[in-house]
Amino acid sequence: MSTQELRSFIRDLPKAELHLHIEGTLEAEMIFALAERNKVQLPYANIESLKQAYQFTDLQSFLDLYYAGAAVLQTEQDFHDMTWAYLQRAAADGVVHAEIMFDPQTHTSRGVSIETVFDGLASALRQGQKELGISSSLILSFLRHLSEADAFATLEQALPLRRQYEDLWLSVGLDSSENGNPPEKFRKVFAHCKELGFRRVAHAGEEGPAAYVRDALDLLHAERIDHGVRSEEDPLLMQRLQEEQISLTVCPQSNLKLCVVSDMKQHNLKRMLEQGLCVTVNSDDPAYFGAYLLDNYMAVAEALDLSRSQLVQLAQNSMDARF
Repeated sequence: MSTQELRSFIRDLPKAELHLHIEGTLEAEMIFALAERNKVQLPYANIESLKQAYQFTDLQSFLDLYYAGAAVLQTEQDFHDMTWAYLQRAAADGVVHAEIMFDPQTHTSRGVSIETVFDGLASALRQGQKELGISSSLILSFLRHLSEADAFATLEQALPLRRQYEDLWLSVGLDSSENGNPPEKFRKVFAHCKELGFRRVAHAGEEGPAAYVRDALDLLHAERIDHGVRSEEDPLLMQRLQEEQISLTVCPQSNLKLCVVSDMKQHNLKRMLEQGLCVTVNSDDPAYFGAYLLDNYMAVAEALDLSRSQLVQLAQNSMDARF
């Protein structure tokens, strides 16, 4: 297939996006627009100088910029506009379902109420269902560089909103700095979330070792692993992932930009797929990594020489792995 034929083929596949941080969809242009709207002073002279800062050496160098960018989000309208912009891009890429991660602690620590966050996200998601035909749900994600007590406090803040958003808020997750913040740190809060009936996901095996993937499954009772690319270091874990069909929400362009791999041709997505793992393709933080879902599919399709049937399998895996 030509590049254009390949792009059209992938776009036409019904796909779910399962690993998407909504704050990571803030394009530089929107950051500046919201900063002006909310009178926030940015440490960058213009859009171009901000984009030039998108040269990351590891996960932490990205997170520092990510949290700074999120500071422009202050009102319900801000959260709505950010989410609506993502949904329009997703629809153009052939996304029919999105499970969207958000980090309330990033906002409540700045004095933004958790109600403001939920209200803005939910209004856009419901509009997306109505106008774009994209079904969706929310994954409230705890920041792992903060304490478990802080995670518990955030959960308690959010729980009074559960009935209002029971059609959307189905899951909890764990993200942010993996190194030095093992899954066991959040064992109690995840156990409580399981008792409450929430679905559970966790970042593991991106910068952290394969052992973090195993612990996310055994200690947090995660039903889906976000990233998981370092699972290959443990053959027994790989066998378990295959036998139990535990989904991995892999983010190829993110792995490249954050130096998890140095070349897309080195990515292990195809190897894991050929070993029968339920691997999916996702965009993670597309505004910062320069690739939404379709571009991530294109990147691995071309670099790893994926067949049509393998591309169909990746899309099918994403639909099978939905909550």
